[in-house]
Amino acid sequence: MAEVILDKVRKVYPNGFVAVAEASFAAQDAELLVLVGPSGCGKTTTLRMIAGLEAVTSGTLSIGGRVVNSVAPKDRDIAMVFQSYALYPHMSVAENLAFGLKLRGVDRAEINRRVGEAAQMLGLTEMLERQPRVLSGGQRQRVALGRALVRQPKVFLLDEPLSNLDAKLRLSMRVEIARLHRRLGTTMIYVTHDQIEAMTLGQRIVVFNRGEIQQIDTPMNLYSRPANLFVAGFLGSPAMNFFRGMLRAQDGLHLDAGATRIALGGDTIIAERLKQVVDREIVVGVRPEDLHPLQTGSGVQPSISAQLEVIEPVGNEIFLNLTCGGSELVVRTPPAELPAPGTTIQLGFLSSALHFFDARTERRIG
Repeated sequence: MAEVILDKVRKVYPNGFVAVAEASFAAQDAELLVLVGPSGCGKTTTLRMIAGLEAVTSGTLSIGGRVVNSVAPKDRDIAMVFQSYALYPHMSVAENLAFGLKLRGVDRAEINRRVGEAAQMLGLTEMLERQPRVLSGGQRQRVALGRALVRQPKVFLLDEPLSNLDAKLRLSMRVEIARLHRRLGTTMIYVTHDQIEAMTLGQRIVVFNRGEIQQIDTPMNLYSRPANLFVAGFLGSPAMNFFRGMLRAQDGLHLDAGATRIALGGDTIIAERLKQVVDREIVVGVRPEDLHPLQTGSGVQPSISAQLEVIEPVGNEIFLNLTCGGSELVVRTPPAELPAPGTTIQLGFLSSALHFFDARTERRIG
């Protein structure tokens, strides 16, 4: 059993800075759990507390049913892969993979077996006699993964391991890590600031901001039901569009956003959700893919009027950058004939695709 449980774990530095404020979550046995958030949000500090590299100020941290608050890193049965490869340049790939096992006194036959299995799993068999300086970035990262793999730990901890790779290599290594997790069936906790990495790798995601956990859920639940404005704006590329204004019920439910009025349609479920916040300031969010240009005279409602500023064709889709009142919008749409920049167009949407947040608390409404 390799469940990792944090119960109100807190990290406060001597100067009073609260890096992590009462983090509570569980990485289940054999789960790939991702910690995500912007720089300085506390995700790496949390991982380092799990590893034993940072002391826990308060709260309880357990691995495999054993409280490890005071247990040394070497006795926690974890293996960590860092952002930097940290390979020994004078050693071959095989020697780098074997080094940790030698320090632990593992016999030669067992070392050779584990190194051989890890090399085969990661496609390093042909490179065992090479030194790190002749390897590509992706190959070096695979060696770093292999060095953790041969340990056969209860838990793998990965701290932004793909940050130093280019976009193509990051994609291939994401697939490699997902495949490796599926084959090993070992608990993995993965830290990243890249929300696409988080969404594609994590079975569940813990979203951090300013040392506090914002939401814990599956990738698609986070995307479709963000708990607050931060999660809604952080997850998704391009980010969710937001309109801030007063919710009014006169002449049909609508958002009064100053120069812009957005009709919210006649959906009775939405009306019921919002009846407690009528005449209060709210934020309405809509994903770029949930807005679409309307043909003139189509009569489809509800819709908003916006001015097209920039068109970004990226092959299989087009990003439209627009302005609506004082708000900037991004629309994701399939390739099609579009009007020239500077043109005012109508954008249609479904009321069911809208997200509603309290402007004061920033929490999801309903």
